[in-house]
Amino acid sequence: MARIKGAMMTRKRRNKTLKMAKGYYGAKSKHFKMAKQQVMKSGNYAFVGRKQKKRDFRRLWITRISAAVKMHGMNYSTFMNGLKKAGITLNRKMLSEMAIHDAAAFASLVEVAKKAL
Repeated sequence: MARIKGAMMTRKRRNKTLKMAKGYYGAKSKHFKMAKQQVMKSGNYAFVGRKQKKRDFRRLWITRISAAVKMHGMNYSTFMNGLKKAGITLNRKMLSEMAIHDAAAFASLVEVAKKAL
């Protein structure tokens, strides 16, 4: 039987990694060894970043709600407690959108939360 050499698959694998490293600074986009290391690290950053994105947006929504509620003479935690006691289950994303785009509806929610306390 003929001997099978792996040159073609090795070249394909290396080209795939180099293609992923396109645009990286200096040798990280040219040399396979450095490109491989940087692609691995970039993958880790991307994985962690997807988790942090969720945290960052939640923090943003809470900040927006807090700012909007302070204008009505309440703080965030008592507002959320009042909504919970009133049986209103709106997520923070929707509450922040209401605070920005529909101030009248948000004001009525604040009143409902005040009455529930």
